[in-house]
Amino acid sequence: MRILIQIKPGEVFSRTRLTESTKLISDRLGNDGYAFANVNAAPELDKAKQQVAFTFLIDPGRRVYVRRINVAGNTRTRDEVIRREMRQIEGGWYSAERINLSRSRVDRLGYFNEVNVETPAVQGTTDQVDVNMTVVEKPTGNVLLGAGFGSGDGVILSGSISQNNIFGSGKHVTAQINSSKINTVYALSYTDPYWTVDGVSRGFDVYLRKLDPTDNGLGRYRTETLGGNLRLGVPITEKDTVNFGLGYENTKIETFQDSPLFYKDYVSTFGPQNAILFGTAGWARDSRDSLLYPTSGTLQKATAEIGLPGGDLQYYKGSYQYQRYFALTRDYTLMVNGEIGYGDGLSNTPQLPFFKNFYLGGVNSLRGYKTFSVGPKDSNGDPRGGSHKLLFNTEFLFPFPGIGKDKSVRLSAFFDAGMTGERYDVSDFRYSTGLGVLWVSPFGPLKLSVAAPFGDKPGDRKQPFQFTFGGAF
Repeated sequence: MRILIQIKPGEVFSRTRLTESTKLISDRLGNDGYAFANVNAAPELDKAKQQVAFTFLIDPGRRVYVRRINVAGNTRTRDEVIRREMRQIEGGWYSAERINLSRSRVDRLGYFNEVNVETPAVQGTTDQVDVNMTVVEKPTGNVLLGAGFGSGDGVILSGSISQNNIFGSGKHVTAQINSSKINTVYALSYTDPYWTVDGVSRGFDVYLRKLDPTDNGLGRYRTETLGGNLRLGVPITEKDTVNFGLGYENTKIETFQDSPLFYKDYVSTFGPQNAILFGTAGWARDSRDSLLYPTSGTLQKATAEIGLPGGDLQYYKGSYQYQRYFALTRDYTLMVNGEIGYGDGLSNTPQLPFFKNFYLGGVNSLRGYKTFSVGPKDSNGDPRGGSHKLLFNTEFLFPFPGIGKDKSVRLSAFFDAGMTGERYDVSDFRYSTGLGVLWVSPFGPLKLSVAAPFGDKPGDRKQPFQFTFGGAF
């Protein structure tokens, strides 16, 4: 118990630390089943010496166990989707830690705007409580539809439909279509997060991507990639998951007499068509207190991809992300994020294939620069990405003024820095600073930023105002 006491002899008295000490002791007893423990710090004041002593009086009460776990508010989501995230069990000793972990896991599903837990005593007993979990569902599907015209892209039609909780089962399905003169993407993804009762997930992706900037005054070449992969995710702790995948891609590259030298050299070295068999592995740890409105905790991800023997190209690429939230006060949060990526060729492939390069730019990475526009350029001045990547983001998050405790809108002041290229070089960094808004609206998530980029290089495409928006159903 002494380890939990936050005030120390000789320090200036702090009521906040005293209150925190009694709460920590009460929570610790709660983890062992003493749900109604009473902890009080009795003071002994010496006004002459301006000192105070405290005696912590602890009455643990009776040990309590959980009679029932009740779930309410889930009109679309099946009970089993929520109950399989529960770490407190019926008939077991009450554990405040397991109940809090259960609430966090249900909240991180992303299916609910609110998740509340109450533990009322069972009438007529002195050693039983019920756990009542009440959720407020939110739309878990998104429709993204777009149509427009760009001087480079021509007529643009794009759209995607996703449902993260299809038929209330907790399974994820996404279909995407994007069509323009330059980019065409057709993709389908499916994930079952509980393929086994132990929480092993299984999923697949199939996609067709076409890039054709020939008729738009950009680099004169074409690529077409048809691919797919299978994924498995294995939870190893309450917060850690390891992922494995196996995929196949077939990429066709067509060049012309006036194509940029970079792509002509690639085709002369590796041929106009490449079949790739690749494996992936990853690890993720998520201890954030919320998926939609995090105020504390960390998110870490490490991924690796390798071109396997049996394919035309052997290569490797890896990345690592560390993101942490610091609760400065009840309403103000500091977020820091760092990412690093590296790739290279293996065996008969002296370099990372250009269509596996890292890119930066856009509202989700280096704000203030056009999506994927930061980094080395080809001979026509168009971005071609790089085998090295560094990205740093810092955000000061705070509520939108005048809306009270509504968690659907959040403002941020941010600073971004990043680079991508063929080596890690401080002189290649670009920077931006500005303001951002995240609104989880009834029509879908809206994310926008107004940024002032600086440190840019010749050929960079700046875009001070950026946003993404989707409709929910």
